[in-house]
Amino acid sequence: MREIQTKRTAPHHADVSLLISVILLAIFGTIMVFSAGYAYAYARYDDSYYFIKKQSLWLLVGLVVLYLSSHASPAFYKRITPVLYGTTLVLLLLVLVMGFVGNGAKRWISIGPLTVQPSEIAKLSLIMMMAYYFSKKEGLALSKKRGDILRYGTAIPIGIMLVPIILVMLQKHLSCIIILSAIGLCMIVASGVNLRYISFLSGLGVMGISALALFTDYTKERITVWRDPEAYRLTGGWQTLQGLMAIGSGGIFGVGLGNGVMKQCYVSEPANDMIFAILCEELGLIGALAALGLFAWLVYRGITVATRTTDTFARLTAFGISAKMAIQVLLNVAVVTNTIPNTGISLPFFSYGGSSLIMIFFEMGILLSISKYASIEK
Repeated sequence: MREIQTKRTAPHHADVSLLISVILLAIFGTIMVFSAGYAYAYARYDDSYYFIKKQSLWLLVGLVVLYLSSHASPAFYKRITPVLYGTTLVLLLLVLVMGFVGNGAKRWISIGPLTVQPSEIAKLSLIMMMAYYFSKKEGLALSKKRGDILRYGTAIPIGIMLVPIILVMLQKHLSCIIILSAIGLCMIVASGVNLRYISFLSGLGVMGISALALFTDYTKERITVWRDPEAYRLTGGWQTLQGLMAIGSGGIFGVGLGNGVMKQCYVSEPANDMIFAILCEELGLIGALAALGLFAWLVYRGITVATRTTDTFARLTAFGISAKMAIQVLLNVAVVTNTIPNTGISLPFFSYGGSSLIMIFFEMGILLSISKYASIEK
């Protein structure tokens, strides 16, 4: 099926509102990394500025990545998608062969002087590969023939999802498995496949996660602690309980930026997975709502970009990136508030880490690129 051409072939101005929200979140997140991490950095590295120095460097690299990626066209991203997806699978395989352990998990590899977490790349490559696939097979995937829908609208997309999910599963990276599964389902929904088949897929996904929980000791332990963290307050429930104490002690206005107590080695990973708890303690409900409001606005602008283009690849890529952002933020907040079991999910722009931050800027650059070429329907 011939792909629909956009009404504008020449780029116009990028979505300024989207760009502003990205910059504000990056600044907000960097400030919180320093505030939440300086005590832990001193205790572990004898350098209070350890985290902020590295995060600032990654921030500068990320801004360069944002600038460069926003100037490439959606057509360029479509061309490189199969190569990106294939390279990601190779990197995920290399983690199993030559990866090294960090924070108790084997999820990183060294490429020269760089340390890379391929599972972060896998999230974007899955979005782009599914967008690429549906842009090529859109007519067959949306066919009214049951055989075509089952094959092109469900079976093949599921296969595209399962390859990276299985490789990540071998790393015992439960949070990434959940995110990749959610991203894949969102992409299938956005493609327009018949809802009856999507409901079937959802049922399979729930059964798969349930099976993983029932037959994996690591997952069963997390669920047991989640149900009663008080019973494991000195072991698996420590981080959850300390995080909840941090949130509760912040009240409406917080204790003040830099004045938090729970980051003084009470909350583990205060500058990483649990940084939202420190934000709540220091800036209170007002600060938490401000951060979530910025995320909500960014996701809204991303979806707006998606709806303004008639190019299938660009539309699905923009939607997928926006959905991934929303999923990761919601899951991080759910973990910190003990709404779901602790699975170690980072908060975009806020959690300390180079791979995730640079990938986020790359994703935002792609969104800005799509916004330049978006077809604004009258």
